[in-house]
Amino acid sequence: MEQIVDTYMLHLKVERGLAQNTLDSYRRDLNKFTRYLRSNDVSTLDGVDRRIIMSFMEDLHNQHRAPATISRNLAAIRSFFSFLILENLVKTNPAIELDTPKIPKRLPNVLTITQVATLLEQPNTRNPAGLRDKAMLELLYATGIRVSELVDLNLVDVNLEMGFLRCLGKGSKERIVPMGKTAIEAARSYLQKGRGKLIRESEERAVFVNVHGGRLTRQGFWKILKKYVRQAGFQGDITPHTLRHSFATHLLENGADLRSVQEMLGHSDISTTQIYTQVTAIHLRDVYQESHPRAKKRR
Repeated sequence: MEQIVDTYMLHLKVERGLAQNTLDSYRRDLNKFTRYLRSNDVSTLDGVDRRIIMSFMEDLHNQHRAPATISRNLAAIRSFFSFLILENLVKTNPAIELDTPKIPKRLPNVLTITQVATLLEQPNTRNPAGLRDKAMLELLYATGIRVSELVDLNLVDVNLEMGFLRCLGKGSKERIVPMGKTAIEAARSYLQKGRGKLIRESEERAVFVNVHGGRLTRQGFWKILKKYVRQAGFQGDITPHTLRHSFATHLLENGADLRSVQEMLGHSDISTTQIYTQVTAIHLRDVYQESHPRAKKRR
């Protein structure tokens, strides 16, 4: 069964071109499922039926796994069996009729424009690492790209003269994203004054490098962000995705159309982007209640 999972993972990588993070997630979920099958003496694919999958989902629930986690596991199993049918390894998909757990929609965590400005002012731009950190934070907020897309940037992907960068999103989909003047200036300062002092090899292609001169990782950026969040005195869970959420919300609040924001974020489905309209609506309601003379509560 493990060999078939390996074949399926190769299919996802080569045929469907899924991103590495997505591949890792599928493998974790399917490995968890195959371990569960072994513990229940199910040794063949034909032995997997609707009942055993429901039992697996119940087991996840008893482990207090979130509905989103259970839903993702079910999606992985369903997709795996669809592949097995194509390969003539099974005749039916036992997961096809199972209901996906309802996932409560949570509004994204968003910083105010003032909070973003405070965070972006934290790096000390008098040293190479500070120039790098300033450029990374400015680019994340200016473009809304994912942190994985940020650290994957190569020098050829950034065009400061034209004011855009090129990145590969989920499913290896390429998109072009514009940069604002402030982000361009921060990136130019880093590339001219900072990067050359951080790299060890002149052939290094990565835009953002670590203290050892190699490509910065997602985990490395997380540590950098946490440092500046503490330095700014912010409370709560502020992640790299918080800047992406703030980028989208602030664009919509200032009149950007939903379709353009969808394209810049790299969302394949506009319904994913629509969550930000709810955040914007809440912001407008708060502004109204604070500003309109007939909306305020009488004391």
